[in-house]
Amino acid sequence: MFQGSDKNRKIIDKAGKVYAFICGALLIIITVTIFYFISVKGLSTFLIDKKSIKEFLFTTLWKPDRENSLGGPAIGSLQFILGSVFVSVFAIIISAPIGISSAIFMVEIAQKIGRKLLQPAIEIFVGIPSVVYGWIGLTVLVPFISKHFGGLGFSLLAGILVLTIMILPTITSVSADTIKALPWEIREASYALGATRWQTIRRVILPAATPGILTAIVLGLARAFGEALAVQMVIGNRPVLPLSFLQPMSTITSVITMDMANTVAGSVWNDALWSLALLLLLISLGFIIILKLVGRRRIY
Repeated sequence: MFQGSDKNRKIIDKAGKVYAFICGALLIIITVTIFYFISVKGLSTFLIDKKSIKEFLFTTLWKPDRENSLGGPAIGSLQFILGSVFVSVFAIIISAPIGISSAIFMVEIAQKIGRKLLQPAIEIFVGIPSVVYGWIGLTVLVPFISKHFGGLGFSLLAGILVLTIMILPTITSVSADTIKALPWEIREASYALGATRWQTIRRVILPAATPGILTAIVLGLARAFGEALAVQMVIGNRPVLPLSFLQPMSTITSVITMDMANTVAGSVWNDALWSLALLLLLISLGFIIILKLVGRRRIY
């Protein structure tokens, strides 16, 4: 009886290991396949269409569908790259202090309020689809900016504010989890030395939680950089350099989603969009590497 039970257990364990191995291998294969496909399509701009990387990265003339004075379609994408950088960085600058402060309030100052009010609110924010953020920005934020600040309302400022709200839950929740995970002994040691609560938060909690907080900021930045729909709805989608907060502009993700359906496979325009997708993939890979490096640091 026991021998049969042990035999069945071994068969189940072996089947579980095989299943887990197949799932892991499948994930690796899918990731490598996606990276290979986007790389092949993205490099076509430079290997088949004979466009230069310098023109692609450092010029601003975007006319991939027609001839220009220099001859041939122009695929300058600097304005899209800078647009993505500006909208993401400014959103992080606004949301990071708010998110970190909210996490400290939830964990260290008012745990009951944080558990009963802030935590449910954050969970609601996380569950809201991107299109809802974009629609609210389109119907409320854009008219407000146009009325009180001038311009069309579709602008870099609108994209920044929408992204700020979208990435705030990510920064808050990850920072809160990091602070919760800190050993309670470091707080007791600080209080035993006569430190106040604010001194403990400033000189003990925040330094110890720095790696996790940096991880939260990088995750928020990655989310902001890759967001497409909500930003596309409020930013104006004009292929120009972002010289003003009230000026319509485009990002990498918005130009891809706007133009990809209008292109013919194999054309210079289509290949240029795939090159932008490859650039976005490489930037995302850079964020992952940064997360790995930051995650290795430990203060305590």
